[in-house]
Amino acid sequence: MTRRLLVASTNKGKLRDFAIAAKGDANLLPLPGLEGIAAPDEDEDTFEGNARIKATYYSLFAPGEIVIADDSGLEVDALGGAPGVRSARYAEDMKFAGEGSVDVRNNSCLMAALEGVEARAGRYRCALVAARDGNVLAVGDGTVEGWILAAAQGDGGFGYDPYFLPEGATGSMAEIGNAERMLLSHRGRALRDLLPKLMAVAAI
Repeated sequence: MTRRLLVASTNKGKLRDFAIAAKGDANLLPLPGLEGIAAPDEDEDTFEGNARIKATYYSLFAPGEIVIADDSGLEVDALGGAPGVRSARYAEDMKFAGEGSVDVRNNSCLMAALEGVEARAGRYRCALVAARDGNVLAVGDGTVEGWILAAAQGDGGFGYDPYFLPEGATGSMAEIGNAERMLLSHRGRALRDLLPKLMAVAAI
């Protein structure tokens, strides 16, 4: 019997990436009632630290269930690893005056920060933590190296996807199909790293 895991996220893109990577090894479902739960403070300076905060916190709202939570983002070498753990709040942190959605403003802020920069190596990183009843069960990690593009390519992703070209990919993260995304996604890699560890301690 496939064990279900509750995902502490309402982000459709994240849920899609995790579901693709699971490939039937686990049944991933959104944590019920997540929209009505106040979010915890994510005040750690590492992806794993913030993922641990979220996983242990949200697992208390589903007694006996295994809850997984991630913290992920983009690191750019030329920017000293920024946006990093602040990827979702990059434009806000930088007091960027652009308009549009959060994703649009974050991407515009990134392009402004990289103006005139030719060396654009970077990576997507994801830390994924599984917890039950407030206790961490296992931790997974996933990374995909790549480059930051000078212009957006594709409209199939979210966040920084249109500007991120993964190493070995046929297009930006916003252009590639599900099969290629399953192989390259940092979230997919984190889940594939997590599941064997989780199976060893929780018999999912």
